[in-house]
Amino acid sequence: MECKEFGYARVSSKGQHEDRQLEALKEYGINGRDIIVDKESGKDINRLGYLSLKNNMLRSGDTLVVKELDRLSRSKADIKNELEYFKQKSIRVKILDIPTTMADYPKGQEWVLEMVNNILIEVLGSIAEEERIKIIRRQREGIEAAHKKGIEFGRPNIKKPENWDEVMCKVQSGEMKIVDAMKKLGIKKTSFYKLKKMYLVKVAD
Repeated sequence: MECKEFGYARVSSKGQHEDRQLEALKEYGINGRDIIVDKESGKDINRLGYLSLKNNMLRSGDTLVVKELDRLSRSKADIKNELEYFKQKSIRVKILDIPTTMADYPKGQEWVLEMVNNILIEVLGSIAEEERIKIIRRQREGIEAAHKKGIEFGRPNIKKPENWDEVMCKVQSGEMKIVDAMKKLGIKKTSFYKLKKMYLVKVAD
């Protein structure tokens, strides 16, 4: 069976673009149909595209190409584990931004390549993990600062309509149906029942 080269690209969210990575992989020579893309965090390896590539597509003798080391993961432990897994499966990993991983050493001197790569991957893996820790810390500090300013996250609270009590009295007395009450209050069904629950108004459906 002919050995193949697959490309892998990852961005952390759907709002980000993988164009830069795809361009680099295609420029290297990877066919577009052999490039797998994930739009998920690099905090771990539990990504649908990556796991499918790893478990179902890559075979012994194949090559996995990524633009940057942290596209595999931002966890140093995961990076080491994945690279060791590929090594055991005789799957070569090439990282476009680490030139030594692209080189072909003479037979018998592969240990030189492995030694250099291990040093680089150790350093870059630590940087990737530290960057993830910084991102998490910045997010937490941002949320804490926003809370101090009175900014709340999530969906805004539903404001109680000024005519709520008047309308609900008519609903309770049977003078008005719930569907008409919602129109009178100017709110949708979901908001109506949330307000009903908040103000503990007993309404017969």
